[in-house]
Amino acid sequence: MTASLHSAGPAPDVVGRLQALFQELRADNLELLDNVYAADVTFQDPLHRVEGLAELKAYFGRLYAAVESIRFDFETVVAAPEEAMLTWKMYMRHARLRSGEELALPGATHIRFAERVHYHRDYFDAGAMLYERLPVLGTVIRAIRRRV
Repeated sequence: MTASLHSAGPAPDVVGRLQALFQELRADNLELLDNVYAADVTFQDPLHRVEGLAELKAYFGRLYAAVESIRFDFETVVAAPEEAMLTWKMYMRHARLRSGEELALPGATHIRFAERVHYHRDYFDAGAMLYERLPVLGTVIRAIRRRV
């Protein structure tokens, strides 16, 4: 899907590199992170916070180890000269989540950058991604959501 762009000018090259990275990234090609992220990157999502490119590679290595397939449809990009916000939908099959059933998870990413991304924060519903897919805990969380 082609993302719509909202900015005062064209999206910085680093935004395009980030989008391309997440279409290609797998457990066996983590060196691709070097082309997009600064050595001192701060990365945060609802589950973890890591500091530095080496920790980011280790985190993605663990995260992608059991991923059977993954792709991102970027929807909207709002870009400024040194930061951007991207909305997306992730489609993923993971061996440990619902026997490899494809999950569709909407989310957003805020990045700050110069030549490379030095701040990356993802926003998504961790319950929808993980907790609701666990056999016992998922039943409890879904029941709570129905009552609220």
